[in-house]
Amino acid sequence: MVQIYVHCVAIEMLFRGLRTTARSVESSNGLNAQVCTVLGAQWGDEGKGKLADVLQKDYDISARFNGGANAGHTIVFDDKKFAFHLLPCGLVYPHTMNLIGNGVVCHIPSIFTELVPLQDAGIKTDGRLKVSDRCHILFEFHKQVDGILESRRSGNSKLGTTKQGIGPAYTSKATRNGVRMGMLKGDWTAFENAYTNLAEHHEMVYDIKVDKAAELKNLKDFRDRMMEQDMIQDTMFLLNSAHQQGKRILAEGANACMLDLDYGTYPYVTSSTTTGGGLATGLGLSTNKVDCSIGVVKAYTTRVGAGPFPTELTDDLCGGDLPRGAPETDIGAHLQKVGAEIGVTTGRKRRCGWFDAPLMQYSQMINNYSSINITKLDCLDELDYVKIATAYKKKSDGSVLRPGEMPSTIDGLYDIEVEYETLPGWKTNISSCRKFEELPIQAQNYVNRIESLVGAPVSWIGVGPGRTEMATKGF
Repeated sequence: MVQIYVHCVAIEMLFRGLRTTARSVESSNGLNAQVCTVLGAQWGDEGKGKLADVLQKDYDISARFNGGANAGHTIVFDDKKFAFHLLPCGLVYPHTMNLIGNGVVCHIPSIFTELVPLQDAGIKTDGRLKVSDRCHILFEFHKQVDGILESRRSGNSKLGTTKQGIGPAYTSKATRNGVRMGMLKGDWTAFENAYTNLAEHHEMVYDIKVDKAAELKNLKDFRDRMMEQDMIQDTMFLLNSAHQQGKRILAEGANACMLDLDYGTYPYVTSSTTTGGGLATGLGLSTNKVDCSIGVVKAYTTRVGAGPFPTELTDDLCGGDLPRGAPETDIGAHLQKVGAEIGVTTGRKRRCGWFDAPLMQYSQMINNYSSINITKLDCLDELDYVKIATAYKKKSDGSVLRPGEMPSTIDGLYDIEVEYETLPGWKTNISSCRKFEELPIQAQNYVNRIESLVGAPVSWIGVGPGRTEMATKGF
């Protein structure tokens, strides 16, 4: 009897595994998933907003799970552009409910500033934005402290912070003297006392002066507006209830894997969990409810601010094997120009480099992407050749790192020497391609090589800046 039971259990587990595999294949591109998350796979600025925008029209809920107003993406809707920093991208679609999860640090004035262009465009947002009552509030003095801390750093020790107060707000959360959004919904006197205690703490520690009366007045006005719209909610309960009802949820991450507080190039990172694990902690939605995780990656690599960047094109070396003065030595500048590599939030120019497969193998190991979205492939259209970093080798002893390995220290990262593979360019405008098979064979080979090195299927390929300029692969 016991043996029969064991066999039944084994058979059930086998079929359950087959069903899970079938579901993951079917929903790997985000079109058929109930819960899908779109994650930055490199150092951010990969173009996550475009894919989220493409997918969101078929989802019921758009949920933001980490970071704050230090993020930035542009959404194009009805030929109008909207620059979002804090708000979920689903707000442009009238049918969606939009949630700011507990993993976000929330600057309240930014919410209402970003809502204005939507309302001016005739998009009704009342009742469609909910902010977690567990979300920590980012105050003006957090921004002030952020700027002070960055100014105290010198030379290469500067982190390149956006000075939006993100780190100091998460510090308040971690040191357990932060103020949650739920307190704003409750008794005003209790909130006022909590705010005052936190502000005075920052005045004492950082030797600053905070205009507490002015900020409290502004917050009281915003509180009234939030209460009118019933904006502050237990979003964890709302989200799990919606999931139980079969609603489709698109979870949106800010920043990217290599900026993760634990797994990124520390200390040149952000202050939150930017990887797939951040969805569970930042929204209260368990990981086994996520059907699809799409990693968004540029066809090349960029990063903004300071920090190690193994495949960076310095325009003097251009990947390490061209003589100074060769015609190709402006490839980094070319990518910066054609890719419009200027930050939405910061306005800073981004550093550019070749596609980094070892970085993506590490990113894939951490997040286990169902598929990847390659963006800005068209930015390589004019190049005679393209390079892919295929391995990391230590300068100090010549040893090659295994796929998925990444040094944990800055010294270790600067000890990296990159091995490259060179492929021919396609020298063709690909903006009209809508299927992978329509791409020039050289571009197909480039995409297939990335796919094989990363170990995840490519589902979406950006072939131009427009919303519809996207080619699909495998469906």
